[in-house]
Amino acid sequence: MPSPQRRAGKTVLTVVGARPQFVKAAPVSRALRRRMREVLVHTGQHYDHEMSASFFEQLDIPAPDRDLGIGSGSHGAMTGRMMEALEAVMVETRPDLVMVYGDTNSTLAGALAAAKLHIPVAHVEAGLRSFDMRMPEEVNRRLTDHVSSLLLCPTTAAVKNLRREGITRGVVNAGDVMMDAVLENLARARRSAKPEVVLPPRGFFVATLHRQENVDDDRRLRDILETLAGLPLPVLMPLHPRTRKRAEALGLSPHGSLRFLRPAPYLEMLLLTSDARAVLTDSGGLQKEAFILGTPCVTMRGSTEWVETVRAGANRLVGASPAKIRAAVRALPSRMPTSAARRLYGGGRAAAKIASVIERWLARGRK
Repeated sequence: MPSPQRRAGKTVLTVVGARPQFVKAAPVSRALRRRMREVLVHTGQHYDHEMSASFFEQLDIPAPDRDLGIGSGSHGAMTGRMMEALEAVMVETRPDLVMVYGDTNSTLAGALAAAKLHIPVAHVEAGLRSFDMRMPEEVNRRLTDHVSSLLLCPTTAAVKNLRREGITRGVVNAGDVMMDAVLENLARARRSAKPEVVLPPRGFFVATLHRQENVDDDRRLRDILETLAGLPLPVLMPLHPRTRKRAEALGLSPHGSLRFLRPAPYLEMLLLTSDARAVLTDSGGLQKEAFILGTPCVTMRGSTEWVETVRAGANRLVGASPAKIRAAVRALPSRMPTSAARRLYGGGRAAAKIASVIERWLARGRK
């Protein structure tokens, strides 16, 4: 069950909107609510049941205090509507701190709305860089870091990235809350998760695809799906609603090894990732979860913010090249050791550290 609220003391307003943020917020919200009051705001960026409500249910996240219901749209329109709605909530609730996660439009909207109201911002996953400014996520994370007062980094590499940009004040290497979530939930997933398709462990691949650079480019989308269909093991692909819409518009249907699934709730996706021979993805969070679980990863992007996964040999960057995807699959390592991920990401204690840092920082008067 969600932790009860502590009503006295300081108030933190937490902004979430997308499924990776729900995963990260779950352990942090529990830790925060033992120490202070939290107002949880869901922007509505991910709004269908599989992309939103099922995550709150499975992760025991408290129901949002506010659900803004913003939904989809262009980057500018979505971010603008979120800022307007979040500003109103912040004016009403007068939080001592606004907390944002990751690199989505919800992240940027929350950070900018708070900064313009002179409310300090804490950014979880600060300092990540792909160094590809064509990615909307890279723009979001950079701008968010530069208006944040507390920069809660997941790795030492992230701390170094901020230092190179001249940001040193308020920077903390807190560890990675995704590690907390995986360690807390893997046993639960094995007990209770019911994937849509059950195949023998190591007898299938898991694939996900949702990045604008891949999904909105007709040729890239065709090439990637055709390549996945030709792989030597079944490819289970939980389909993002945006990807499904594009595939249907282009008349692309699963064939060969490729199987389309509904978007997978968190526990089911965790189990699939753990049992897969490998993950093929353009997601940021899934690269990291695969690394934590010891599952090799092939990333269908030209860059990644999770550089340590590449350096450890657990992840290969291949872009959308069919030849590179096939070559990476042929060269897949066996299961990767999980010790490196635990060492790099803090061993499952990040949420408690974040809550402690915030409590001390607010008690000192934001110094």
